[in-house]
Amino acid sequence: MKHKLFNMFKNYFKSAWRNLIRNKTFSLINILGLALGITCSLLILLWVQDERSMDSFHKNTKSLYSIYEKVSYDGQVENGYYTPGLMADEIKKTIPEIQYAAGFDWTEQTATFQVAEKIIHMVGGFAGADFFKMFSYKLLEGTAESALDKPSTIAISRRMAENFFGSPAAAIGKAIRYDNRANLLVTGVYENLPSNASEKFDFLINWRVMLESIDWLNQWIYSRPHTYIQLRPDANPAFVEAKIKHFLDAYNKEQTKSFFIELGMQRFDQIYLHSNFKNGKPAGGRIEYVQLFSAVAIFILLIACINFMNLSTARSAKRAKEVGVRKVSGASRFMLIGQFVGEAVLTTFFAIVVALIAVAILLPMFNHLTGKQIVLPLSSFSFWSTILGLLALTGFVAGSYPALFLSSLNPIIVLKGMPKFNTGIILFRKGLVIFQFSLSIALIIGTIVVSNQVKYIQSANLGFNKENLLYIPFEGDMAQNYSLLKQELSQMPGIKNVTRISNPPIQITNQSYDLNWEGKNPNIKTIVIHVAVGYDFIKTMNLQLLQGHDFSKDYPADSNGYIINETALRLTSYKNPIGQPLSLFHGNGKIIGVVKDFHYNSLRQPIRPLIIRFGENISWGNTLVRTEPGKTKEAIASLEKVCKQLNPKFPFTYFFSDEEYQKLYNNEEIVSSLSDSFAILAIFISCLGLLGLIMFTAEQRTKEIGIRKVLGASVANIVGMLSKDFLKLVIISALIAFPVSWWAMNTWLQEYAYRIDISWWIFIAAALSAITIAMITISFQAIKAGMANPVKSLRSE
Repeated sequence: MKHKLFNMFKNYFKSAWRNLIRNKTFSLINILGLALGITCSLLILLWVQDERSMDSFHKNTKSLYSIYEKVSYDGQVENGYYTPGLMADEIKKTIPEIQYAAGFDWTEQTATFQVAEKIIHMVGGFAGADFFKMFSYKLLEGTAESALDKPSTIAISRRMAENFFGSPAAAIGKAIRYDNRANLLVTGVYENLPSNASEKFDFLINWRVMLESIDWLNQWIYSRPHTYIQLRPDANPAFVEAKIKHFLDAYNKEQTKSFFIELGMQRFDQIYLHSNFKNGKPAGGRIEYVQLFSAVAIFILLIACINFMNLSTARSAKRAKEVGVRKVSGASRFMLIGQFVGEAVLTTFFAIVVALIAVAILLPMFNHLTGKQIVLPLSSFSFWSTILGLLALTGFVAGSYPALFLSSLNPIIVLKGMPKFNTGIILFRKGLVIFQFSLSIALIIGTIVVSNQVKYIQSANLGFNKENLLYIPFEGDMAQNYSLLKQELSQMPGIKNVTRISNPPIQITNQSYDLNWEGKNPNIKTIVIHVAVGYDFIKTMNLQLLQGHDFSKDYPADSNGYIINETALRLTSYKNPIGQPLSLFHGNGKIIGVVKDFHYNSLRQPIRPLIIRFGENISWGNTLVRTEPGKTKEAIASLEKVCKQLNPKFPFTYFFSDEEYQKLYNNEEIVSSLSDSFAILAIFISCLGLLGLIMFTAEQRTKEIGIRKVLGASVANIVGMLSKDFLKLVIISALIAFPVSWWAMNTWLQEYAYRIDISWWIFIAAALSAITIAMITISFQAIKAGMANPVKSLRSE
């Protein structure tokens, strides 16, 4: 029995191989179509696996949580992972189910470190003493208990240890100078963070250093850092979340019925993919892109499989007699199904080989596009299991319909001549083409919408000119020497204006709950954004001043004054705002100016009330510089020269506002680029399927075409006859794709407070593109059929 089965499979393989060799053109098209679909699917699969693996390497992942705030005020709800600076220590003391808790502040901003004469910028943050007890970052030197257990201590990465001390072991117990203001003791060295860590940092400084340097972090009303907790093994997460919900009621005295803050918990390993909030709960985020492209991968693979079906059935006339002969010779239907599925599996095998080579070639480009560090996991058992599953599944799906269809043919009929196919089979085949083109047109529409939204973001009027605007973070003695810095820069070539600002101009996020104005209802709390700036801020930013004046040395009494935006003016309801009282935590003052609303954050968020306060003498922030158009190089040279004179121990570092603005939309750029590629790929593979169907139709109607030509039909008549039915299929596909794609893209655009409208021309353009490409594909085979010699097709009659 085993011998017979072996011979049977051997025979299937030989037949499959002979058919592939005998029909090189069909085989090449089949392999190419499947290879393209599998390549796309593998790239997306690797990307999806990388996305889903983010932060999953921590041993305690099931008990690690981040606390988030739900702020309810004036009928609105806002969420964020920010919490009061005192939260971690207090919540650990108060709630016994919490084993560890640590404050964490990480903003991807650089700090300057010095050992002897070596000065380097590194990226890092601040963390509580429990941090390394909770998270599985591998410590090379030191212990989880001692790494951050004392004030003025720091844990550094292997990279940072090697840069400064030569090795991790040499770094332990050594002092390192932090921002030229404090000496920190190295008490821990951890391995460089893996690529699937969402938060990248080369150093962590003891949490007490941050609390001691920022006074307002010691007040419960203000929030900024993250608070991470680890629950005890026997703790119930739902029970703990219920306990912490109203935790702040006992500490934040600003809580009222109309303004209150509740706390929630989210698993740490879920934050990366689920960082958006809806109705006060985590709901969506990057997971939506993961789901979207997972669906795209499946659909493109389906499109490729459908091509195989159409191309296989297009050859049915040539294979029908083979089926008849095999059945007459005693082959059962099961054996025939095995043969055709075997052919599909063999074709898929070659397609997978081609796809793996293509993935290896394309992966560096794909990584550059997505900002990943994905490698082809050739040594992974799970990867090869996936490939094997893909081979079996794709081979079965692609070969099942041709196998079932061809094996069902009546041997007597097929041996007499061309088999006739019933309406159901033809409709099914057309339905597959409609399915293909519906997906392709939907992808084209999605690509146009995403591309237009990205262009809108890039070219949107932000209310200030982001070009020729750069900022330099304060380091070392720059804050103390700011007046001299500004004076020197104002006389240097390429420099137009100089001011200072506490936050980068497109990352102003500081919130305050205690804004007051004359006539305000004392029972109402509001949230406003605030920023500290220096003299000439409005002029440097190129903001539109609607009323009043900028902070200026000409108005020394305005040091307690405020400039507000239009949204803040509407909040106060002042009719004549200049000179009207206003108070913030900074102090009581008066409104000295009103500026037109401008975007100081992502376009995903609406413009909120902004309070601009005077900060010429603050000890932190950035120098903001407007350069002369076309003189960027001269301006940077001037900046570097002056900064090195006034701050010689620190490397010169600067950031362009327009480049930092683009970084806010990295996800959109990636989605736009991937959508372009997938749309082109989908339409190309769909056209291969259409080619299969037109070849099938031409083959079925060979004698009809011959008779029409004998009766005087021209090539154009034949082409029109064969094309019109397929043109209908593409139009039907467009009508199906329009509502689906409109719903999907409208849902995606809801994430943006400022967005494009989905115009009617987008649908027409997508449909016309698909129709044009389809007609080119159809015409190629239709012209070939129309130019064929009718004598050859009729001589058997």
